Amino acid sequence: MKITLRAKFCAALRRHPCGWLLAAQLLAVCLYPFMEDSGPGRTAFVIFGNGVLALALWVVNRNPTVNWIGWLLAVPAAGLSIAAYLGGWEALLPASHVLESAVYFYAAAGLICYMLADYRVSLDEILAAGATFTLLAWGFAFAFSVCQQWSPGSFAAAQNSDAPRTWMELLFLSFSTLSSVGLSDIIPVKPGARALIMLEMFCGVMYIAIVVSRLVALATLRVKGGK
Repeated sequence: MKITLRAKFCAALRRHPCGWLLAAQLLAVCLYPFMEDSGPGRTAFVIFGNGVLALALWVVNRNPTVNWIGWLLAVPAAGLSIAAYLGGWEALLPASHVLESAVYFYAAAGLICYMLADYRVSLDEILAAGATFTLLAWGFAFAFSVCQQWSPGSFAAAQNSDAPRTWMELLFLSFSTLSSVGLSDIIPVKPGARALIMLEMFCGVMYIAIVVSRLVALATLRVKGGK
């Protein structure tokens, strides 16, 4: 029987859903800089962001987690983001980002449980490790955004230090902090912002120490056992 391209695509999606999530998030990193400064770009930003959010929940819902919690957070988060960005109700933006941050942390926790529940390392688990990292980075970036909106001036930068930080700047800060590379020119100024940064530093170190090191150990044992 001839296998159609659609069937192959669906099979690949079922086998490696974490890879699709990781690819979507990395694509978002590449596209977001072109979406921030225009009306159509902001529309695309909202649509694409909500699509990544739904994909994250779909991936997590394949695993033994409390599914209704994610959708309970995601549905109002999507509605508020549409109302804030496209409807002009910017006062709803902090609430939207609170919920979106919670959804990304929920999805990251679900993928961590998925990786820790198995005793063999598959390609999907390796992809899940990358997807979890980006989920955590997104979750903290939304938390930074909420902190900045509730307490203006929470973050300063080398350029335009008095202006609010853009979404890409906050996401860049989150990736820099979570990976502990220290490359960001953006610094937390107020106590709440510094507390969030410290929490992200802790999460980054513990993620490497517990999750990544466990995957490396299991992969090493599998290789030795195969000899």
